[in-house]
Amino acid sequence: MNTREKLEEIGLGDIMLMDGYDKCLVGIVERFGQTPIACYDKHKVYDQLKKEGMKEEYIEEWFYHNQLGAWVGDTTPCFLTLSENIF
Repeated sequence: MNTREKLEEIGLGDIMLMDGYDKCLVGIVERFGQTPIACYDKHKVYDQLKKEGMKEEYIEEWFYHNQLGAWVGDTTPCFLTLSENIF
């Protein structure tokens, strides 16, 4: 069963997902009065971009412009930096 099917099974089939980044999905964020959204691990996304052949010096800029910067409405996914990558 793929990620979309699992979400549909629990009633969250309308959540916006990033194609090709299922292994980077870490959960669903729920906010009072708002639609739940997908949450991706930022560093896993970086690793995925590297696996896809992107040079390390371009990953951060590309991520901030094309993924984090791609606002497509209130269901736009969010990105998490785990505390282990900060402290």
